[in-house]
Amino acid sequence: MSEGWSPVGVILPQRPGRVLTIVTVLARQRRRGAGSALYMAISAWAAGRGLSELEVAVLDNDPESLAFARRRGFVRERCELGAVLRLAEITPPGVEPPAGVEIMTWADRPELASGMYEVALEAEPDIPGSEDDEVEPFGDWLAHDMQGSGDRPEATFVAVAGQEVVGYAKFSLTAAQPAIAHHDLSAVKRAWRGRGVARALKAAQVNWAFANGYTELRTRNEVRNEPIRRLNARFGYRPGVGRIYLTGPISAS
Repeated sequence: MSEGWSPVGVILPQRPGRVLTIVTVLARQRRRGAGSALYMAISAWAAGRGLSELEVAVLDNDPESLAFARRRGFVRERCELGAVLRLAEITPPGVEPPAGVEIMTWADRPELASGMYEVALEAEPDIPGSEDDEVEPFGDWLAHDMQGSGDRPEATFVAVAGQEVVGYAKFSLTAAQPAIAHHDLSAVKRAWRGRGVARALKAAQVNWAFANGYTELRTRNEVRNEPIRRLNARFGYRPGVGRIYLTGPISAS
């Protein structure tokens, strides 16, 4: 593979009818046919698996890549707005869960995994843009969503009312960005929404980041997900780089 060219194609269990595609060409290598060649290659890979639809994500500050996709028949499906919290600009918030709810880490209570899965089953289909996604069976969900390279039980916070898990929030962490933590998912059961559970989970995450030397938190939220966007704004998150998700056909070539 030539320097600066990078294709990736993945069939996710949540969306088995399409190929999630990443085609990356460095700026100095563009307009030489590399992007088109990679698009044709990933199209052939998809066709060989009986699929004809691709999904791509484009940063919302990259009009050149957006135009590349649109010229090939890709159309916008959903949009996530970026948000950034710079910890030097705020003070650690208080963690104030509603009465009867405790906030703890998954590391403290590893047996809560099945309860967290019940939250995911209820909450994930309610996320705008994810209504048709399929939540994997428990074992696969645990391996893929909770035990990946960026997942840490001590950085995963769980809201518990009595014996019931009513919400959780987790980070995605990478060694490549040791001072930046990325919010992965915040989820609360329907019956507990609007009662301060999400705020308490978010506050616990921010405090953990302070205590562990992080300087910046980043997240992306679907533009229609107004509750979490309002919550982030109250914590002091500011606009960051977002993503535009498009779907389109495989190449006919």
